[in-house]
Amino acid sequence: MVEGIENIEIVGTKEVIELVKDIKSNKELNNARRDKQDEFYTQLTDIEKELKNYKEYFKGKIVFCNCDDPQESNFWNYFKLNFEHIGLKKIISTHYDYEKPTYKLEYNGKELIKTDLLENGDFRSAECIELLKEADIIVTNPPFSLFREYVAQLMKYNKSFIIIGSLNAIGYKEIFPLLQKDKMWFGCSIHSGDREFRVPSHYPLNAAGFRIDTSGNKYIRIKGVRWFTNLDIKERHEDLILYKNYNENDYPEFDNYNAINVDKTKDIPIDYDGGMGVPITFMDKYNPDQFEILNANDHRKSENIPIKFHGLIKDKDGCVNGKNKYVRILIKRRVR
Repeated sequence: MVEGIENIEIVGTKEVIELVKDIKSNKELNNARRDKQDEFYTQLTDIEKELKNYKEYFKGKIVFCNCDDPQESNFWNYFKLNFEHIGLKKIISTHYDYEKPTYKLEYNGKELIKTDLLENGDFRSAECIELLKEADIIVTNPPFSLFREYVAQLMKYNKSFIIIGSLNAIGYKEIFPLLQKDKMWFGCSIHSGDREFRVPSHYPLNAAGFRIDTSGNKYIRIKGVRWFTNLDIKERHEDLILYKNYNENDYPEFDNYNAINVDKTKDIPIDYDGGMGVPITFMDKYNPDQFEILNANDHRKSENIPIKFHGLIKDKDGCVNGKNKYVRILIKRRVR
């Protein structure tokens, strides 16, 4: 008998039995997720500011929040409160537990339907994958430590999504190529600063910024948070206004790449047509009609420069006059 499912009677098909077997095989992954303590509850105000821009996409659709306990999740609250306003067909949310089977909650505008799960609600479980296939749009705050795996699943099943992640994800070899190929991009409501998240009561408050409200709820502030999506909106196609002109002194070349260095996005020269290494925060202003994101490996000055699987200008190879620079995205102006 697998721990945590003693009260479940196995009377179904071979597929059901395989579901139960998967619980044991996923146990180590579940423990790793628990140990990392990356269970953060997104504030309703942050959700409202972003999702209001996608109203046209939700009409008649099924939304799945697959990393959200409906008893805690403001994603669930947002969609339930705005169900008729945005014209949803159905919302689904799955509760997650580290070890024991949990449940899913569905709302169709008329009734709430709570159904027990055979597994623990992990987004990688067979049950949750079947719900993923049913859904039209996935909206959630996935565990930051599993962001690569989470996005890979969305791509595998060709899903529309609006999710929260870390700005640092740009540097992942699994993520940057998706940004480069316009398979995902930043949302429109967060461009700088940090964001506050509520955390479970048992979490230690060792972050730089934290508070406890009058009800005893714990909150921490996390820097470098962004929305990631593959739903297009008009704001994404607004031109970045450029006003500086190129000169060799202000825009030196990288030692190892055929590209100039630009320290600030606002300083991108208006009259330079070659490769430019810009800060990763450039993605906040990225307009695919105005710029092209390049793979830095294709612009190395020598084959002796190591190939970077992520395609960024990074680490000791990203120097200018022998001095290291922060991570750079290589871009080029589009000819229009």
